[in-house]
Amino acid sequence: MDLITYVAFLRGINVSGQKKIPMASLRDLCKILGLYDIKTYIQSGNMVFKCSQKNTSVVETLLLEGIQNQFGFDVPVLVKTAAQLKEIINLNPFTNEEDLSDNKVYFVMMNGIPSKDLVQKLQEKSFVHEDFSIIKDCVYLNCKMGYGKAKLNNNLIERKLKVIATTRNYRTMNKLIEMAE
Repeated sequence: MDLITYVAFLRGINVSGQKKIPMASLRDLCKILGLYDIKTYIQSGNMVFKCSQKNTSVVETLLLEGIQNQFGFDVPVLVKTAAQLKEIINLNPFTNEEDLSDNKVYFVMMNGIPSKDLVQKLQEKSFVHEDFSIIKDCVYLNCKMGYGKAKLNNNLIERKLKVIATTRNYRTMNKLIEMAE
C-alpha cells in the first residue's frame, strides 16, 4: 500500500476556549479514520500523517466529517501534501532573514485559487506596514508590525477573495515540513 504524507491545518480550534479539541483525542480520531503515523504540532490544529487516499479533497472531507461527528462542531480543514507544502515555502517572496527570524512572515493558505478579478481588486489595496503577494492558493504576508496588528488578516482575505483560509507563520510551516520528512 502506497502511503502519501499529508499536512492538515484545522482553523480556529483551541482559541480562547472555543472549539476545544485535545490533540490526543484528535490523534485517536485519525487512527479510527484510517490515517497512519499521526503527529500533531502545538494545540492550534496542525497535523502530519500518512494515508493511502490520493485525493486531498477526499482527505479534507474525511477529517471534516470525522471532527463534526466526534466533537460536534464544524472546523475548516485544509489538507496539503508534503510536496505541496514545500512548494508553498519555496515560492515565498519574503526571504529577508531578519523578517523570517522575527516571525513577520505568514502564509495564508486557501482552499482553492481565487478568481483573477478578486485577486486584482485585493492587489489594488495597500496596507500600512504590510506587504503581500498572492501566488496560486497562498497569500504571502510580511507583517512589519506583527500579525496580531495586521489589517490584512485571515478574515479579511477570506471575505475579499471568497475562500476558506488558514494562516500559519514561517516557523510553524518549516516545523511541519521537518515533521513530514
